[in-house]
Amino acid sequence: MAVAHGSRDPRAAAAISELVARVRSLAAARGLAGLDVRVAFLDHCAPSLPQVLGSAADRRGCVVVPLLLTAAYHSETDIPAQLAAARKALPGLDIRYADTLGPHPLLLDALERRLAEAGFCGDRAGTGVVLAAAGSSHPAANATIAALAAQWQRRGGWRAVVPAYASAASPAPAAAVQALAGRRTLVATYLLAPGYFADKVRRGSLAAGAAAVSGALGAAPEVAGVVLDRYQAAVRAEVRVVAKAQLS
Repeated sequence: MAVAHGSRDPRAAAAISELVARVRSLAAARGLAGLDVRVAFLDHCAPSLPQVLGSAADRRGCVVVPLLLTAAYHSETDIPAQLAAARKALPGLDIRYADTLGPHPLLLDALERRLAEAGFCGDRAGTGVVLAAAGSSHPAANATIAALAAQWQRRGGWRAVVPAYASAASPAPAAAVQALAGRRTLVATYLLAPGYFADKVRRGSLAAGAAAVSGALGAAPEVAGVVLDRYQAAVRAEVRVVAKAQLS
């Protein structure tokens, strides 16, 4: 099961549906054919997380993978509260909770893919990149984006990679583009789905002089790979706990 934030924008729901379809396809390639992958939304869209958990009550267990790029309120408070309520309401269902999608090395590959699709094929050493995330009121979540930007600069050989946030923190993407003015600057959209924030990042960045703005990560193959990595890690963790209990 995968849990997305939810949006009133139909483009977002379509992107999540496409991602889930890609996860199913990749699961088959990884020897997990028949893996029951369902999507639930925290708000604005149906079905909700309690609804999907209830529909899975006839199974022995499920793994909940949050489709979130950073750990913040939804992953640390909102979803755990709903899972706690579900465990009380469905005592026969084993519910495991996976890590958020980010940070993960494959997400940098997905960002590279989207920049290439936006038309970039030039000199990295002469190009600056703004890593534009949604932003959070949780300082640790924003620090994760800053660390990812530094990692990407080291790995990718860019002139600079700087973090920016569409809300709740600074700098805004447009301000970050202006701060890198003087040479070509690209904006890498570190959002899972199109919608309000992605549109805001694109408009502001282009107005500030960005040479290109990449699309949301969406159903990039690398994102599907991360979803399955998180699922399999949660399953392995449970196996290790059981094995330890049997040996003790």
